[in-house]
Amino acid sequence: MLRFTVITWAMVALLALAIVLGGPFAGLALAYMTVFTFFMDKITAIAAPDTPGQEFPAGDNLSISLGIIHFPLLYGGVWALCSSPALALLDKVLLFFALSLFLGQVSNSNAHELIHRAPRFMRRLGVAVYSSVLFGHHASAHVRVHHIHAATDADPNSAKLGEPFYRYAVRAWIGSFRAGLLAESKLRGNTGTHPYVIYAAGSAASLAIAFAIADVAGVFVLLGLAIYAQLQLLLSDYVQHYGLRRAVTSEGKTEPVGPQHSWNAPQGFSSALMLNAPRHSDHHAKPAKAYPGLELDRSAMPMLPHSLPVMAVLALVPPVWRRVMDKRAVKWAAPCAMDTAGIT
Repeated sequence: MLRFTVITWAMVALLALAIVLGGPFAGLALAYMTVFTFFMDKITAIAAPDTPGQEFPAGDNLSISLGIIHFPLLYGGVWALCSSPALALLDKVLLFFALSLFLGQVSNSNAHELIHRAPRFMRRLGVAVYSSVLFGHHASAHVRVHHIHAATDADPNSAKLGEPFYRYAVRAWIGSFRAGLLAESKLRGNTGTHPYVIYAAGSAASLAIAFAIADVAGVFVLLGLAIYAQLQLLLSDYVQHYGLRRAVTSEGKTEPVGPQHSWNAPQGFSSALMLNAPRHSDHHAKPAKAYPGLELDRSAMPMLPHSLPVMAVLALVPPVWRRVMDKRAVKWAAPCAMDTAGIT
């Protein structure tokens, strides 16, 4: 657990110092999330541990602490970007991108972990984190839709072979919102408070807090941070399921989800920063399994050629992305489930 704790909280500390003191810390925070992580992955890739270890209760404690610190970082960031006298314009630009990367890569990964945990408090904390960045519906769509239909056309968040990220992002955001709403409505009927009401209330509260901090400017800053964070979440889903499809059996049924239906990345440093989110196949096989125990099987699981953050950058340039990924996807995709958008 020490590896996860040190790597994630080092980023928290740099962001907190950037918000409070300004100076060089915004640049250091951004460098930590980008350049430093890239080179540390190169150094630690071979040494990335593959042995399981649940390490309770430390794993849950780290998730809870990261979930709680998310809120002072988010709203402290709104204040700093709008009103801090310690930040010059360049410092604010650097802080915006550093904080957005943290929200999209660390807070997102942690909220994803929290909504899968059994204790009600942890699940509610995950929902609150997602709602604060105006993405509460993901808590329903991910559990009720994605984990059931991953690597099929019924899942809006599973990218088709040849589908550019920008087209996918619009389809996935709208599709997951609708699919999650439909799934929750069917599950609950007319009983109790609908989760989407809670998500809307949480988003409204987040915008109200931003307004209280810095008036209209605070709202626009929160919107900018939320959009950037959501794009990273969509990039993560895009990369981790691109072009992989579950086969349809002779009886017309979809095969069970398996290790071959998610892309994985073994790099040690970025995996620790993202709470083992890049170990995606094992997560889909055992959604309730806590992140310290997620495992890799390099012979049975599709492996990305670079770390997840690097692949997310490549996905922003569709021709480069397809050149790197399409042949790899074809190798793993079920032949009977190949999409007509395939390689051209």
